[in-house]
Amino acid sequence: MKLVEVPFHYYPDAVGGTEVYTASLTRELMRLGMEVEIAAPGAAEEQYVHDGVPVHRFTPRPQVDDLSELYGIGDSVAAEQFRRILDRTQPDLVHLHAMSPAVSLLVVREIKRRDLPVVFTYHIPGITCPRGTLLRYSRSVCDGVWGLHKCSRCALEAHGLAKPLSQIVGSLPPAVGRAARALGGRGRAATVLRMTELQALRQRTLTAFLAEVDHIVAVSQWVREMLVRNGVPETKVTVCRHGRTQAVGAGSRPPRRTGAHLPRPLRLAFIGRLNAAKGLHVLVEALLQLPRLPVLLDIYGVVQGSAGESYKGDLARRASGDSRISFLPALPQKEVVACLAEYDALAVPSQWMETGPLVVYDAFAAAIPVIGADRGGIAELVEHERDGLLVETSNVAAWAAAIHRLAGDRELLGRLRDGVRPPRTMAAVATEMRMLYERALSGAGDRQLCASS
Repeated sequence: MKLVEVPFHYYPDAVGGTEVYTASLTRELMRLGMEVEIAAPGAAEEQYVHDGVPVHRFTPRPQVDDLSELYGIGDSVAAEQFRRILDRTQPDLVHLHAMSPAVSLLVVREIKRRDLPVVFTYHIPGITCPRGTLLRYSRSVCDGVWGLHKCSRCALEAHGLAKPLSQIVGSLPPAVGRAARALGGRGRAATVLRMTELQALRQRTLTAFLAEVDHIVAVSQWVREMLVRNGVPETKVTVCRHGRTQAVGAGSRPPRRTGAHLPRPLRLAFIGRLNAAKGLHVLVEALLQLPRLPVLLDIYGVVQGSAGESYKGDLARRASGDSRISFLPALPQKEVVACLAEYDALAVPSQWMETGPLVVYDAFAAAIPVIGADRGGIAELVEHERDGLLVETSNVAAWAAAIHRLAGDRELLGRLRDGVRPPRTMAAVATEMRMLYERALSGAGDRQLCASS
């Protein structure tokens, strides 16, 4: 079986969890005897080999003539380049790990034109949520049901429009946006007036995309439930969770440190992107509320773009007087588990609806507990009081209380560490995925193909 796996972008570019997952899945699929190549958007149309895997990059247009091209069926230039990739690679099946202007409905149709099965994995909330977080006005968890005016209002507020005004403008009929476009309106004012038109286009495109792929993989249960609420047939969505992306070593777990031998102070790690959605500011503020607590926080942050630099700068200035908080370089993925094994716990204060995240699997592979936000995929993976603590997501006082409790109760920390179970592996994920691919190739239709817990 020959496969093409398609993430948002790929190495050697800076990557996120989707790309780490795709690379790890690719390695395991190849170990199962499958032939796998990667196709991903990039800065230039090129071909190369990364870590023994052929990689094909295709390039969307750097500028669009109209905003509707970002919300509609996709970038025609990228789709044409993807067509050439299909001609070269001649796969049996294509697995999409992204939906974007480059990895688009046009791309799905290029694949289906060859009568090839298409599997799609929902990795991030931004696939269906115009805000990208599934948090209504950055506060409460959204049910994820697509609604034209509901989503338009929230998107407008995310773009900086005051909430009362976003309620008004987000209630306009799409015809107002079409009129603004016909009059040649450009700039922020035109975008605001066109929001309902653009969201209507986006929701039509999303509905068609999910209808035309052959099967959908949800990496957490909440994703599956959200897709079903939006009309995707239950039998078309399979829950197939992540797995740890690294071997722990010689088939065993890292040495376990018992409560009696734990060093002081408490050592916490944060690993992830530096932006507000990942919630590091909540964690830092919680520690600043505990100035005398013997605890160290090491931050292995991934900075992406100017927004990431600004966020890091703000936090570094806020924490500059606290020697317990250290900002360290991002870790290569292959070093994460070994690094985490040196800590007492991992903190995952994500504010948005995580679908994983992979770093929780890494912590459990390192045999350390997780202090995590009590929503989304984190709450599905961490069992409160058994292998970690779940904390009210944006409540700084609750985070401070959880850290204080963990630092002062070494028996609790030992009990949580004892409760950590070895996480499932990407080898197990690849085995389930092979079964899914085989059923898709056999034309078995919409049936749940795996349902890992």
